[in-house]
Amino acid sequence: MINKVKLARLEKSLTQSELADLTNVTRQTIGLIEKGQYNPSLKLCLDIAQVLNKTLDDLFWEVES
Repeated sequence: MINKVKLARLEKSLTQSELADLTNVTRQTIGLIEKGQYNPSLKLCLDIAQVLNKTLDDLFWEVES
């Protein structure tokens, strides 16, 4: 399943490096978030959501099936 942050980033035609620059983190941090191997701070979640024009729910809410 594709990560919601990655999907939103691709919809905006941004690279991991570009998103990292816009949110003041490293490309590696964005990569780890997209792999589900890093839990970002609330501030970083808000920054990512703002850059990608999404809500926190759009990007980070997990729906159990």
